[in-house]
Amino acid sequence: MAFSIKAEARTAGNASDVRAVGMVPGVVYGGDRATPVSVSVKNTELEKLYQNAGKSSLIDLEVVNEGTPVKALIQEVQMDPVRGVITHVDFRQIKMNEEMTVSLELNYIGEAAAVKTLGGTLMKAYDVVTVTCLPKDLINEIDVDLSLLETFSDAIRVSDLKLPAGMRVAEGLDIVLAKVTPPMTEDEIKAMEAPAAVDLSKIEVEKKGKKEEEEAAAAAAAAAK
Repeated sequence: MAFSIKAEARTAGNASDVRAVGMVPGVVYGGDRATPVSVSVKNTELEKLYQNAGKSSLIDLEVVNEGTPVKALIQEVQMDPVRGVITHVDFRQIKMNEEMTVSLELNYIGEAAAVKTLGGTLMKAYDVVTVTCLPKDLINEIDVDLSLLETFSDAIRVSDLKLPAGMRVAEGLDIVLAKVTPPMTEDEIKAMEAPAAVDLSKIEVEKKGKKEEEEAAAAAAAAAK
């Protein structure tokens, strides 16, 4: 799916004024640019773009009066914590002939037999991985097939991921991404529910030690007088 957005170059100014007219202030940097360029984009278009493209999809970014659109990524967004809207955006221009490093989400698909038939609990250790590839090989997400988890001894590792040719994952090949743990036994459940045992002998020793310290301090104070 192709993504695109148009941006207007802007001079430094009050960001609140930009937002007041339905725009989001931002910056474009990287690629062949010697210096970052301040821009503004329509907030409705940016919200829709970010929802669909996220941070791992190449977009055609057209800066008005610059000519040909450039390839870019949404590198970072700042959000209003109350209204949940984007307040600032960073676009990172990409050179198509150079490798890039990005974080890709893991899309867990299918169902683990160890959960469905054995009653285990699915444990996911990672939601994203860091990959390096040429821009043409970039994908939106990486599928992780949970059907590989048939028993409690099975595990899905980085080495099990099906990646496009030319893409490398930064995390080690032996790192476990997902596995299923067996259900707790009745004894384990009872042990968790039981109140913690209180060691009375330890309490008595602590009280005795504290009392001796207080008596020693009192004796030292009396001797000083």
